[in-house]
Formats: sequence, C-alpha cells, structure tokens
Amino acid sequence: MTVTLAQRSFVLPPERNAVAPPEARGLARDEVRLLVAGERLTHAQFRELPRHLTPGDLVVVNNSATLAAAIDGRMNGKPIALHFATWLDDGSWVVEVRTTARTPYPAAELSAGMIVQLPEGARATLREPWLAGARRLWVVDVTADPRCLLDVYGYPITYSYVPQRWSACYYSTVFGRIPGSAEMPSAARPFTERLVLDLIAAGVGIAPITLHTGVSSPEAGEPPSPERFAVSDSTARAVNDTKAAGGRIIAVGTTVTRALETAADPSGRVHAARGWTELVLGDDRPAHVVDGLITGWHAPGASHLDLLVAVAGEATVHEAYSAALDTGYLWHEFGDSALLLRAKAPAAVFSSA
Repeated sequence: MTVTLAQRSFVLPPERNAVAPPEARGLARDEVRLLVAGERLTHAQFRELPRHLTPGDLVVVNNSATLAAAIDGRMNGKPIALHFATWLDDGSWVVEVRTTARTPYPAAELSAGMIVQLPEGARATLREPWLAGARRLWVVDVTADPRCLLDVYGYPITYSYVPQRWSACYYSTVFGRIPGSAEMPSAARPFTERLVLDLIAAGVGIAPITLHTGVSSPEAGEPPSPERFAVSDSTARAVNDTKAAGGRIIAVGTTVTRALETAADPSGRVHAARGWTELVLGDDRPAHVVDGLITGWHAPGASHLDLLVAVAGEATVHEAYSAALDTGYLWHEFGDSALLLRAKAPAAVFSSA
C-alpha cells in the first residue's frame, strides 16, 4: 500500500471500514487489534496494552460522555438529520445539517433564516456559519432546550460506513462521566474496567481531562473546530510529576492530546486551564507534553493525521499506517487501535512507501 503522509493521502479500501461494533463480530471491546509503533512495530490485542507501557507512565483519558446528538427534523418540507456539535456561551448551538442518507446537506442550499422543524413543535433557525470560510457548521437559535429534545428523540451520530443503527451504549466509554461530546471520544472505546485495573496493577497511572468533541466530518481543508476543554489542577500536577520522574505521558486520543497541549507552556509544563481550544498541532506546532498516544485509524486527508505526526513523527506514523493497511486493520470508531510512541531520535522525513 502507498501512504503519502506528506499530503496525508492514501487509499482506504471499503472493506477496511469497521461497519459494526466489535461485539457484533464476537469480540470483547479490549480484543480489538493494537499496533504498537515506536522503536519497532508490534501487533497485539488491545488488552495487552500494559505490556507495552512502563511503570511510572501516565495514561491521560477523556472523561467526556457522548450525547445522543443526532435528531430527525424537516427543512423546506424535506426530512433531514440535525447533528448538534456543541453549545455556545450565549445559549445558541452549533449544528451540522445532514441528509437522511447521512451525507452532508448541500452547503449552497443553506442560508441564514432557514428553519428546521424539530419534535414537539421546536424550531432551530440558522443564524450564520460558525467557522470563517466554511458553510458546513451553522450557529442556530433553538426554541426548546436541545438537551431535553436529545434525551427523548436523539440518537448517536453515525456515518454512511455504519449501515445499521446501534444504541447509545455502543458509543460509550468506560471513562465517560460528563455529558457533552457530539461524537464518542473513540480512542478510549477498547478500554474495559478489567484493563484499567491491569494498568494500575502494572504501576501505570491514570488521570482525566475533559474535552467535549465536536462533529468529525470537516470540509476539505477545514481546520479542527474549537472545542470546550478543562484540565484540572490535579491532572496538571500528575503530568508534571510524571515528566519530572522520567515517565511518559500517554494520551488516549487526539482529544486528550489537544487538551494537554493547550494547557502547556512552551517548556512542556502543564497548568490548570479551561475554556475553548483552537489549537492545531502539526509541523508548525509539535507536541511539547505528550510522548505517545492511543488512537484509532483516521481517514485519508483527516486533520488528525497532522496531530499524530506532531506527537510521534512522520516516520513512525508512516510506518504504522503502511503496516495497518498491509495487515488488515479496521478503521473508524468501531475499528482497531494503535499506540504511537515518540521516537527517541528525530524522525526522518519521508514522502511515500
């Protein structure tokens, strides 16, 4: 397989999309495959994670819980799906309008003042595009509390590669405690209570942050959306103490990486922080804090690939993706996982396999 991460491009065969949860394939959550990439490549099961970490390492997790953030509505007399991405400080919400086929609603057909009819007579009125230069996400004013509507009528956001609808329990993680994510912080999905105990017994620490994820279907060239986050004083201390003692900081997902790096100063020291993050990690802003991350496999062109490179380096990410494509790993939220570790020496720049 050819992987050209310089352009973040590769071909993902359709059969590599995980179309259902691993439970539907007869696997426990922690029995999905795990590719470990760093000094060398190792193929494992996710439940073997403790073997690939070191006593004194700190695993940082996201305790945001997933909302049932999709709801059916009608616009201009036609059925649509409305995805609630996040709430704003003035009480309005950010949404994405999707077709019933779970594809993006044509941006050219959206304009300010359009009304989406929702259950119980509620209405969402499109106010303005949220991000400069893009028309995928809109700020809306809603006549009812969206959280109450979602509690009754909402269902998990899914995309066309998952043909069946699965209940909300399949979109939860063992760490989710604070509702707010539009989509599951999916890097943590393979964790189980047993695995958490195994990590603690192996001398690996665990600490939480909160980052409420938005929707993950950006337009081409669109940067990651701003997201709400919080890093507590206790987690900041745990990270700094781990680094001072020579341990590694292992982020569970791009969400954790973004939160920690937002809360860090240029020296890599983390401070308690909360609010909105617009941080974009990449060649111009490498990771200062995170030494490795646990992640799912991201689609071609995804901005998350820049973040992976910012942590683990081009060479490690290139080698991992090439191996995953060559050996049958599954993509997306119900797929397999990777542990990408920062190389001790500077990674070489590459173009393609």
